[in-house]
Amino acid sequence: MAKIQMTTPLVEMDGDEMTRILWQWIKDILICPYVDLKTEYYDLGLKHRDETDDAVTVESANAAKKYGVAVKCATITPNAQRVEEYSLKKMWKSPNGTIRRIMDGTVFRAPILCKGITPYIPGWKKPIVLARHAYGDVYNNVEDRVEGGGKAYVVITDSEGNELRRQLIHDYSSGEGIVQCMHNVDSSIASFARSCFNYAIDQKIPMYFAGKDTISKTYDHRFKDIFAEIYEQEYRAKFEEIGITYTYTLIDDVVARMVRSEGGVLWACKNYDGDVMSDMVATAYGSLGMMSSVLVSPDGKYEYEAAHGTVTRHYYKYLKGETTSTNSVATIFAWTGALKKRGELDGNAELSAFAERLEKATVSTIEEGYMTGDLVSLFRAEGVTPKKLDSKQFLEEIAKRL
Repeated sequence: MAKIQMTTPLVEMDGDEMTRILWQWIKDILICPYVDLKTEYYDLGLKHRDETDDAVTVESANAAKKYGVAVKCATITPNAQRVEEYSLKKMWKSPNGTIRRIMDGTVFRAPILCKGITPYIPGWKKPIVLARHAYGDVYNNVEDRVEGGGKAYVVITDSEGNELRRQLIHDYSSGEGIVQCMHNVDSSIASFARSCFNYAIDQKIPMYFAGKDTISKTYDHRFKDIFAEIYEQEYRAKFEEIGITYTYTLIDDVVARMVRSEGGVLWACKNYDGDVMSDMVATAYGSLGMMSSVLVSPDGKYEYEAAHGTVTRHYYKYLKGETTSTNSVATIFAWTGALKKRGELDGNAELSAFAERLEKATVSTIEEGYMTGDLVSLFRAEGVTPKKLDSKQFLEEIAKRL
C-alpha cells in the first residue's frame, strides 16, 4: 500500500541504552512500513551530548519550538558513576530539565489503561493525570560543598548589582556541610497554572494543586497565591459552568486524598514533587512502562516522551546477546502522541488516524494476553493466560494487529 505522507517533520530526539534499541525497532516494525516518516534528527545519547558539550540538547529544544512537535527517547542524566563509565568531560545536567527550561512547558502524565492490568490500589478506576511544572526548583539549582567553616548567604541585589538584602543560610563554623539554592519566576508559574486549568477544562476533570506553604512561606506560598489569583480572575466561572472544582491543599494531604480516590482527577505538582509522584502513580497503576507523557509549552508546542529511564539492566543483557522482555508501551505512545499532534496541526487526518490505530493495536495485544515480563504478574483476565514475549516479539505481535 502507499505510505502515509507527512508535510512537516517531527523533531526526533534519540536517547540511551535499551530504550535507544527499542526506539529503532519501533520505527522499523511499527511506523516506517506505513508512514513516510519525516524527522529532524538529534542524537541525545550521552556520548554525543558530551562530544557537543551538551549543545545538541539546546539545539533539539529550539527545533521543537520551531516545528511545534517533538518526540524524545529516554536519556541518561549522568551521576559520578556515569561520568567514570562514559569518560565524560563533566557531570552534564538533565537533558529533560534543559528542554523543559527552554520550552517553559508543563509535563502532563497519564496512565495507559488496559483491561486485565489491575492497579496496586484497587480503588483507582480512572486515570490520575499528573501535571508537573517543568521549570526551576532542584533541576536548575546552584549548590556547593562548604569546607573549612565559613558562612553561606542568599543575597538579593537590584538590577545594577547593588545589594538590597541578605539572609544567612547557615554558619558552618562548627563543621563542614553542603548548601543548595533554588529559584523560580512568576511568569513560569503563571504559565504552569494556566496550562493546568486549561487541561482540566478540556478533560472536564477536577483539579488539585499542592505545595508546602506552611513551611515554605515565601517560595511555595508564591505558587499558591499565583494559582489562586489566576483561578479567581480567569477560570472560576468556567469551572463552575462545567461542574468541576479546583482545590489547593498541602502535598501530604493530597497524597492521602489520591490514595483514597477513584481517580479521574488532574494533580498539579511543583517540579520535584511531580518527578517523584508521577513514578509513584505510574507504578501503582501497574508499570512505569505504561505512562504517557507530554511537555506542553504556553504557546502550544509539544514534546512527547516515555516517562521512565533507559532500562540499564536490560541493555547490558542485550549487549551480551541475551534476550530481554522490555516494556515499550510508553515509548510507542510517545511516537503515537507526536504523530497524532503532527497530523492534527497539519490537517493530516490520515496520519492522526494511523497513530490512533497503533495505540489501539498496542492495548489490544496486551488485553489478548501478549505482553512483556513486567506485566505478566499483574495481568488478570478470565479465560486469558498471559504469554511473556521478548522485546521484539511484543512489537511484532502489535504489528500483526495493526
